[in-house]
Amino acid sequence: MSMTATGTAGDGGARTRAVRAGAGRAGAASATPGRPPVAPVDVVLAALAEPVRRRLLEHLGRAERAAGELVAAAADEFGISQPATSQHLRVLREAGVVTVRAAGSRRLYRVEPQALTVVEDWLTGFLDPFAQPLDALGTELVRGRRERRVTAADERRREGSA
Repeated sequence: MSMTATGTAGDGGARTRAVRAGAGRAGAASATPGRPPVAPVDVVLAALAEPVRRRLLEHLGRAERAAGELVAAAADEFGISQPATSQHLRVLREAGVVTVRAAGSRRLYRVEPQALTVVEDWLTGFLDPFAQPLDALGTELVRGRRERRVTAADERRREGSA
C-alpha cells in the first residue's frame, strides 16, 4: 500500500484535511463550520503522522537540504516518486514544520523549530505531571516573601512616624 499526502487507504484523507485546516502555519488555528477549531498542535501532529514525512524531517536534521536530495532519499528508502515527495514536503510546509527558500534554481528546505516547540510544550504536560503544580507553588512562595517584605517595611514606617 502506498502512503501519499492524501492519507492512507481507509482514513478517507482525514489527516490531509486536518493539515489543510491548519491555515498553513503551526501558529494558526482555523475552524470549519460545524467543527471545533484545529489547534496548532493538531496541525503539526497530523503532518508528522506520516512515516515518510517523519523520515524527511530526520534527513533535514539541523541542516538545510535541497529538494533534490530529499527526493532522492525518499525514492531510495520508500520507492516514491518526485511528485509524491513534493506533496509530502508541501504538507510539512503548510503545517509550518519546514520552511523553504529559493537559492538560484534550487529550493532549500529546513526544519522550523518553532513548530516542533508547539508539540514539545503540549507533551511536557504529560511527561512532567508535577511541573505545573510546582511552578504554581514557586509563584506562591515568591508572592508570600514579597508580601512579608512589604508588611515589614510598612511596620517600620509606622513605627518611625509614631
